Amino acid sequence: MASISIPSATEDAENIRKAVQGWGTDEKALIEILGHRTAAQRAEIAVAYEGLYNESLLDRLHSELSGDFRSAMMLWTADPAARDAKLAHKAMKKNGERYVWVLIEVACASTPDHLVAVRKAYREAYSASLEEDVAACPLYKDPLLKQFLVRLVSSYRYSGELVDDELARAEVAELHDAVVARKQPLHGDVVRIVSSRSKPQLKATFERYRQDHGKAIDEVLEEERRSDQLAAVLKTAVWCLTSPEKHFAEVIRSSIVGLGTDEESLTRAIVSRAEIDMKKVKEEYKARYHKTVTSDVNSDTSGYYNGILLTLVGPE
Repeated sequence: MASISIPSATEDAENIRKAVQGWGTDEKALIEILGHRTAAQRAEIAVAYEGLYNESLLDRLHSELSGDFRSAMMLWTADPAARDAKLAHKAMKKNGERYVWVLIEVACASTPDHLVAVRKAYREAYSASLEEDVAACPLYKDPLLKQFLVRLVSSYRYSGELVDDELARAEVAELHDAVVARKQPLHGDVVRIVSSRSKPQLKATFERYRQDHGKAIDEVLEEERRSDQLAAVLKTAVWCLTSPEKHFAEVIRSSIVGLGTDEESLTRAIVSRAEIDMKKVKEEYKARYHKTVTSDVNSDTSGYYNGILLTLVGPE
């Protein structure tokens, strides 16, 4: 089978220039080019574009596009670490559970090295550290919530596969005591475990919890979340760390159901997972809601915004 030939970064930059010059913008061409390139390829295109035309590709997209389509295209075209730094910075200016989600996603739903890159990008963009800004954010009034978020965004987890079964056994007891016996989901022991252990270690601990107590820890937290915001926050962290497809399927669904569409959350979820685990997100979505991401996006969005989202979602 012949391989598919992808144009060079210079060719893509030239074709993007053609799409944004003259009378009107060729939005379909922008989707076709940028929507089918990897993060590394998009970075090369941005460098080539600026070298050829002495202007930033992101600046040009901002001036040419509008609305939710512009937001999606700019988030997608941006460097992933810079994108997440910007999302975190914006999240700290808005109140509500959905904006706390953003910080947890940035801290927990990607690799330890990516979080380090986000912290670096944040310092470069805002001349401040992400950790210090979370600690100083006046919107996080509960000291336990603030401490938890600071620990998450400042963590650097072991990225290997090694698991300590005895440690898992011991930490199951600590989790159960804090979450169930004491009704303190963000007790110090919980914060220490969830903010420091590797993802394979946490998966082993949570599986051990299910075996020992007959119920998964996220199910326990789900029962508490309506009356306890901290339980809801911990559940989000547990999902982002061990099965992010569950969290992002929920974000997409909650963005679509009800009155109106939460385009900001919908865009963030699709853009941020398109290159990571979108296949798993789609499978989880279909299993849980008996609908496809594609069908729900189609029913709630339109135009070029719909076009870029469906391109990033890919075939079901």
